[in-house]
Amino acid sequence: MATPAVGAACLLLARAAGPGPRRRSGGGDQARPRRLQRAVRRRCVAELSREGPAPRPMPPAQLAPPLVPGFLAPPREPEREPASTPPPVPDDSLGDLDLELEEIPEDYINDTVVVASEQDSAIMIGKEQARAEVTHSIVFVTGEASPYAKSGGLGDVCGSLPVALAARGHRVMVVMPRYLNGTSDKNYANAFYTEKHIRIPCFGGSHEVTFFHEYRDSVDWVFVDHPSYHRPGNLYGDKFGAYGDNQFRYTLLCYAACEAPLVLELGGYIYGQKCMFVVNDWHASLVPVLLASKYRPYGVYKDARSILVIHNLAHQGVEPASTYPDLGLPPEWYGALEWVFPEWARRHALDKGEAVNFLKGAVVTADRIVTVSKGYSWEVTTAEGGQGLDELLGSRKSVLNGIVNGIDINDWNPATDKHIPCHYSADDLSGKAKCKAELQKELGLPMRPDVPLIGFIGRLDYQKGIDLIKLIMPDLMREDIQFAMLGSGDPELEDWMRSTEANFKDKFRGWVGFSVPVSHRITAGCDILLMPSRFEPCGLNQLYAMQYGTVPVVHATGGLRDTVENFNPFGDNGEQGTGWAFAPLTTENMLWTLRTAISTYREHKSSWEGLMKRGMSKDFTWDHAAEQYEQIFQWAFIDQPYVR
Repeated sequence: MATPAVGAACLLLARAAGPGPRRRSGGGDQARPRRLQRAVRRRCVAELSREGPAPRPMPPAQLAPPLVPGFLAPPREPEREPASTPPPVPDDSLGDLDLELEEIPEDYINDTVVVASEQDSAIMIGKEQARAEVTHSIVFVTGEASPYAKSGGLGDVCGSLPVALAARGHRVMVVMPRYLNGTSDKNYANAFYTEKHIRIPCFGGSHEVTFFHEYRDSVDWVFVDHPSYHRPGNLYGDKFGAYGDNQFRYTLLCYAACEAPLVLELGGYIYGQKCMFVVNDWHASLVPVLLASKYRPYGVYKDARSILVIHNLAHQGVEPASTYPDLGLPPEWYGALEWVFPEWARRHALDKGEAVNFLKGAVVTADRIVTVSKGYSWEVTTAEGGQGLDELLGSRKSVLNGIVNGIDINDWNPATDKHIPCHYSADDLSGKAKCKAELQKELGLPMRPDVPLIGFIGRLDYQKGIDLIKLIMPDLMREDIQFAMLGSGDPELEDWMRSTEANFKDKFRGWVGFSVPVSHRITAGCDILLMPSRFEPCGLNQLYAMQYGTVPVVHATGGLRDTVENFNPFGDNGEQGTGWAFAPLTTENMLWTLRTAISTYREHKSSWEGLMKRGMSKDFTWDHAAEQYEQIFQWAFIDQPYVR
């Protein structure tokens, strides 16, 4: 007889180990469950060492989904004969329990779960993670995801949100390019070749891509491999600017993402057609267009839905209209991507301004649209923040929502952070004063606990409002404060940081460049974090600051306005707020708000401590964000999919 799989065998034994209904009375039965649990643990470890990690369990709704061959996939290979199973490992410890698997009743089940994996073979009792009421097969499509490839906040989101959704019970796949540049290739060391390949008809030819796969944190990480992803430089360009073939590179990604749920047998079975595609920014925006134009007309993906997540509307994937035939889309779908530049943006008098816009195509065809904050979901419908898509986004306001990003508390937690010299929490803030003293020492500033230390972390460019910081710095340096900046970008602003440090050696420090450990220490050691961004779709630094008891002073825009509550010492229930959000963005407003924060720090210590603790008590975890995304999934499946 074939031995049951490791997970199945252990689960049967675990069910028998639970309290369950008693069969007979007596003292022997009371000791039986505990002895059997110990035996189960030994049996599971033995099975694991014999057969390797346990296979992932199948969701009940997808035990045997019908395989629909992808439109672009080669014919399936013949099924292989299953390998013979070695004989079961004898376990004398089960004999003294007089147990036979056949004796276990079907209803003999409790909440005991046996986890048989390389990391953990212990028995876990009870419910540790909140579970979704309805689970889905979710496919994230993105140009980057941490820790594999990251250039900004998009990588953080697509590296953390899928893990949070998987922890809530969903089956999650992330599809992204397999970037190889000779320096970060080790990031894909655990990804194996799936032996699946497809040919994509676009750009005047048939281009073969292959798939690599890694199963990590209960998520299927799928990497699309093609020579266009193998080059030195960063993800989207090099020192000479953006790559000229980015449209081609991400067209391949979108086609491959549509095929992956149909052809990749991950964990033994495919994702199938009833998927929720979560497409991120312009790199993945062709996916909803492909679903509507090349799959649903032929009865494929008729039950799938797509959600467009806009992280930064400033990047839209705009290319000349002459490139439309290269995309492999039907001619009648040109209108979905059609884009005309205003006259002032055209290069010359004969330029008609005709183009194709990837992001616009997704705005038109996606079933729901999400921005990375509620404030940004309103801003993108205005002429000032809509980047030319304001009218179109305004017309889809009924399906437009905003959800604030979360933060990874495994990396950003003052109680466990490996980058800071002292740990602390909202219950014991003494470690924060020590972090401040160590930061002052590291930066070469006078070690004064009474002086407010203001910090800035970010790119040195126009969006972040560095020019306004530069204008107020002479007035700010007249105050009894210290200021620390970390960032890189505009060479002129980098030179300004160096010269300001030379002029105010006891008050100002500028770290040109970026360092993750230093950013953690500045966040933990500063009293105030300044963020005068002109626009900020979500913003993460203010979330990190509040998590570390550092009070944010921000421009009230986008996600900054959503997440930072203005300090009110006379609230209905006492003092309220977690920082200061000022508007409009002027040097006068910023300087006045900073002086108010400095005065509060010096003269109202109890109020300042309340600001710190309220910020640290806020829930900005990814689990909270994942719960809100589940509501969007529910709404998307209620409505019919987009059909032209």
